[in-house]
Amino acid sequence: MGNFKEDIARVKAFVFDVDGVMTDGGIIPTPDGDFIRRYYAKDGYAMAYAIREGYKICVISGGRGEMLRRRLEMLGVERMYLNCMDKITAIKEFMADYELAAEEVIYMGDDIPDLECMRLVDIPVCPADACMEVIEASRYVSEYNGGHGAVRDIVEQVLRVQGRWAKNLQGVLGIPSR
Repeated sequence: MGNFKEDIARVKAFVFDVDGVMTDGGIIPTPDGDFIRRYYAKDGYAMAYAIREGYKICVISGGRGEMLRRRLEMLGVERMYLNCMDKITAIKEFMADYELAAEEVIYMGDDIPDLECMRLVDIPVCPADACMEVIEASRYVSEYNGGHGAVRDIVEQVLRVQGRWAKNLQGVLGIPSR
């Protein structure tokens, strides 16, 4: 492990937890057993943009629900492990399927169930409001809380270092502005 900016120049994939990373951790149960979560639009934009640029994005979460699945599908996330209680097996499968080395993967988590995955990759990161154990295990702590820009922060940093952020000033669909 070297300089953080030099290390993120090798990143090809992002792995995110959901509750506390893509959201602020608050959930509202619905009568049908699903959950309502609040997402930050700029986090979603960054994820969709990274996917369009060819990065692999995987979501591994103990969270579940059809609304969560639909949100991830709308962003273009193809690899998701929801209601997952064995995160380490999921990340190992993801990395093996895409032949990714530890130095090519960022994992962003916020709580104890994320620690094992964070120790597997070379670039573990977390939101500002992660639990202390996760903060201590992270190479980078975003200045933003979960659900308030932490995902956008790390995605944008990686793509900027690699010269792929706001490329040609096109949006997610690649349509130039008029």
